[in-house]
Amino acid sequence: MTKIYFLAILVSIYFLSAMSSCQSGEDIKTAQYAVNGQKIYINHCKNCHGEKGEGLGLLYPPLTDVDFLTKNRERLSCIIRNGLNEEITVAGKTFHTIMPANETLTDIDIAYVLTYITTNFGKQDKIFSLEEVQQDLINCK
Repeated sequence: MTKIYFLAILVSIYFLSAMSSCQSGEDIKTAQYAVNGQKIYINHCKNCHGEKGEGLGLLYPPLTDVDFLTKNRERLSCIIRNGLNEEITVAGKTFHTIMPANETLTDIDIAYVLTYITTNFGKQDKIFSLEEVQQDLINCK
């Protein structure tokens, strides 16, 4: 029995290492960022933007509009940190609701949550690096 158990463990280790070796370091980093971002999203964003980023009618915009996410990539960090108090159009609908600032989120938290939003809801595959977020925050208007 112990030999079979030991063999099963060895086979499991082999398959796990084979599977992880097929992923690039960037894929693994993106997955790690997205997992951390999901926790932040649940605590800070889900109540308004919905479990799947679907938004809430004309009150809160969806986070699934790839076009909006792509065109505003450099602004997203600023929107999260400083909030938003202007009219925006997302997915063909206009939104007027004020988004509060999230000043307690660190730069890496913002990188995590943006990676989660854009890779899960926006179907993109590019990570938001800490350096990108920091640069975007410097450039906030």
